[in-house]
Amino acid sequence: MSEKLEHAREGIHHAHHLDDSRARRTAVLIAVLAAALAIADMAEKSAQNEYLTRHVSLSDDWSFFQAKNVRATIRSSEANLLASLPPSPDITGRIKAAQADEARLRDDPESGEGMKQIAERAKVQTEGRARALHSYHHYELVVSALQIAIVLASVSVVTRIRWLAALGGGLGLVAGLYGVLLGVGVV
Repeated sequence: MSEKLEHAREGIHHAHHLDDSRARRTAVLIAVLAAALAIADMAEKSAQNEYLTRHVSLSDDWSFFQAKNVRATIRSSEANLLASLPPSPDITGRIKAAQADEARLRDDPESGEGMKQIAERAKVQTEGRARALHSYHHYELVVSALQIAIVLASVSVVTRIRWLAALGGGLGLVAGLYGVLLGVGVV
């Protein structure tokens, strides 16, 4: 009888050691997933900041464009109004000045501040903002997947259901790889 009791104790000790080993491995998995989550969260915040920065810059460009358009329209109207007056050298000079100012407001390659140049700059900003928003949304998915992976791995420790840890590890691996692909610009 004592031999069976001793054998049972050894079995319990072995099972306890086995559970302890699994729990340690799962704890390491959770720590790795948490580190990946922290990195993905930083990348998500960075993409969000880039989006907001580009959005503000784009808004500034379009506001500047609209202000230039108003000024160009006023100068065009001024030239048209002056053209309706009886011709004189002074009026002709003012018409030419208004037309030249309007043309410079619409296209000024020297300063890069004409409406044409501002619109081109805004187009580039729009594309950059779209890329940043794309990255932000995809990093949100990576962060969410890593959070779920951590929960699955944590639950596996409490419930001792191994496949939950494996599922959490697999989900974390896929999310981490996707995050790396996002980071290097493949996705």
